[in-house]
Amino acid sequence: MDLEFNKIEDAMRLAVSQMRQRHGVISMGGGKKAIEKAREKGKLTPRERIQYLIDKGSFFTEIGSFAGYEMYQEHGGCPAGGTVAGLGYVSGRMCVIVANDNTVKAGAWFPITGKKNVRMQEIAMENHLPVIYLVDSAGVYLPMQDEIFPDKEHFGRIFRNNAQISAMGIPQIAAVMGSCVAGGAYLPIMSDETLMVEGNGSIFLAGPYLVKAAIGEDVDIQTLGGAKMHTEVSGIADYKFKTEQECLDAVKRLMDKLGDQPKAGYDRIKPAMPLREPNEIYGLVSPQNNKNFDIVDVIKCIVDKSEFDQFKEDYGKTIVCGYARVDGWAVGIVANQRKIVKSGKGEMQMGGVIYNDSADKAARFIMNCNQKKIPLVFLQDVTGFMVGSRSEQSGIIKDGAKLVNAVANSVVPKITIVIGNSYGAGNYAMCGKAYDPRFIYAWPNAKIAVMGGEQAAKTILQIQVAALKSKGETIEPEKEKALLKEIMDRYDTQTTSYYAAARLWVDEIIDPASTRSVISEGLNAANHARIEKEFKTGVFQV
Repeated sequence: MDLEFNKIEDAMRLAVSQMRQRHGVISMGGGKKAIEKAREKGKLTPRERIQYLIDKGSFFTEIGSFAGYEMYQEHGGCPAGGTVAGLGYVSGRMCVIVANDNTVKAGAWFPITGKKNVRMQEIAMENHLPVIYLVDSAGVYLPMQDEIFPDKEHFGRIFRNNAQISAMGIPQIAAVMGSCVAGGAYLPIMSDETLMVEGNGSIFLAGPYLVKAAIGEDVDIQTLGGAKMHTEVSGIADYKFKTEQECLDAVKRLMDKLGDQPKAGYDRIKPAMPLREPNEIYGLVSPQNNKNFDIVDVIKCIVDKSEFDQFKEDYGKTIVCGYARVDGWAVGIVANQRKIVKSGKGEMQMGGVIYNDSADKAARFIMNCNQKKIPLVFLQDVTGFMVGSRSEQSGIIKDGAKLVNAVANSVVPKITIVIGNSYGAGNYAMCGKAYDPRFIYAWPNAKIAVMGGEQAAKTILQIQVAALKSKGETIEPEKEKALLKEIMDRYDTQTTSYYAAARLWVDEIIDPASTRSVISEGLNAANHARIEKEFKTGVFQV
């Protein structure tokens, strides 16, 4: 290992350590006082509930832990979007678990909470996975009701999805461990089975205060919507339990009896570890995304036996395509190349740029994977498509459109990992969030934007300076320099992996060393849903 490798490794490990520290703060939810208050009521935290629920020794793939990160500060923040969610194994069955965090504003729904819950339901529908809801929520966060209540991706979409998931034959189980108020009351009742914890669990359209204001009736919570009332009088709930642990044990027993469903049948053999040391991945990609590296080295840290069969290896070198296995699963990998190479065009630095031949190659490879029913893994480190008169005359838009067409119409599962830059149309061509990857993850160093910070800042500055000149005004060089820095700082903040994860542009920020395991878990999830569409690319220019 050389000195440069060691420097990059140290910097990446530091970035991972920072990510873990931030996650540690997020995992405290509303803070120690709020947790202590919940414990006084006999409640577990949402993370404790999930750990008790899932099989011992199994892996919980958290999704959206950075949702809401550094958002809603004027409202006190919303750690993890007020919901802990992910993929877990319960009685041997992989399922989607969604747990409200009552320590964050009593589990109230912020705009990002709704978006996160809808995303989890999408994952359940796309991958045909059972859903377990651990309900403990005060309903919509009223100060922001206009941003969470009426639109297509807002609160009401949850219940629409409840109905659709049920119609698809996907089991839904709701364990009501706290409040379940107003519109939120529909979620457990639209699930297949509803379990309630006595004393803490409650379900009603309007709480005691609103009932008093609306019709003048004085009524306590338990009479209005407690576990005893709903299991003995209304018949809305199916089971009641004295403790959360008893309730979660019952969920396990219900999951244990689910019938098996046909699988998609993606090829998997006995897994084998990479021959290359997996932790070497830390020293390959600079956290600043400013060093050249060979993407094949990264791939060999991830795939079984470090075996990677390249497709058209000597053609279209700015994108690397090929077949491999990840934890036994057969995959097709599409990855951007950054290193300097020699070709018929002379020596050129890749920098993650997509050229005509690369776009053409990748499109063909994606079509092949759909033909063979092989899931796709995209490793994004892309600065966009090549620009300039030569590229335009060669038809870069046409070739780029061909690649976007193939990605958009692909029917095999797609899993995307942003390992570096993700700029402009390159984000689309390499299966960004808008192109429906089953799962999309980012390394801590990832940057997602319409273009790089420096290029964007200079472009914005040029526009502003031109506007001033058109008015007969001038700008001093020092002021221009300060303005450029201000624009760059603001732009750089908006391109980080944390900014993206806060808004759920990516499902989670991951440790690079976890790339292999999250891909495997994603493929395991995807294997639960059979392909029901025929692969068609539609019309494109050749």
